[in-house]
Amino acid sequence: MNETVMFILRSVIDIYASLLLIRLLLQLVQANFFNPVCQTIFKVCAPVVEPLSRLLPTIGSFNIAALVAAVLVKWSFYLLMMGFGAVAMGEIFAYLAVAGFELLRTLIEIYFWGIFILVISSWVGTTQHPTVALVAQVVDPYMRPFRNLIPPIGMIDISPMAAIFTLMFIRAKVLPMLGSLILPFLS
Repeated sequence: MNETVMFILRSVIDIYASLLLIRLLLQLVQANFFNPVCQTIFKVCAPVVEPLSRLLPTIGSFNIAALVAAVLVKWSFYLLMMGFGAVAMGEIFAYLAVAGFELLRTLIEIYFWGIFILVISSWVGTTQHPTVALVAQVVDPYMRPFRNLIPPIGMIDISPMAAIFTLMFIRAKVLPMLGSLILPFLS
């Protein structure tokens, strides 16, 4: 298969899986559903999540159907690659773990860039923008422990810096260790 086609296919699948993960986070934090960005994400994800939600229950505000949909969408890329002979049939279930691992990496990126957006918007003064407010709702549960532990220094809040450094540590040290656990199952 042409590398350009594979790149486009993987990009589309990654974007859709990221939207499914964001949908899971929006429902988990009970974000403002009347926000137009939130409504758009829910509408785009509905064709995949709603059929699965009939089979998989929502526990509290944690939508298991959205999580399973995100993993299956990520895994679908490897199923397509198996169809083209790029992935061995015997390894396809190991790629289910790879799909989950990639979603964990995507979750870290969502929080990283969400904190970055909040920091930049606080400097520019656009914290009341609907999209920034939605990002703040998603990132706040992760930021709350850092804000509780690290008090502001005057008017400067350094808790986002600590939160970003923690994400960078997880991305640089913890994720490679988890990835090395999956690697032996792939040839």
